[in-house]
Amino acid sequence: MDMDMSIASLSVGLSQYKTDQKLGVSLLKMSMNDMSNDVGALLPSTSDTGNMAVDPSVGSVLDVNA
Repeated sequence: MDMDMSIASLSVGLSQYKTDQKLGVSLLKMSMNDMSNDVGALLPSTSDTGNMAVDPSVGSVLDVNA
């Protein structure tokens, strides 16, 4: 009788663990989607700049006179 109860409680515990894990993964996915949407809204898209080429030498040299 004691063995049956421990197997049943183990089964219930594992089921709860799996449910909690699925909930955690689901919340993490929702959070990541929200963050990517927020970042996408903050950063200008490449289509906004048109076909303008970015000069790679801009900002590579800093002249400082002290």
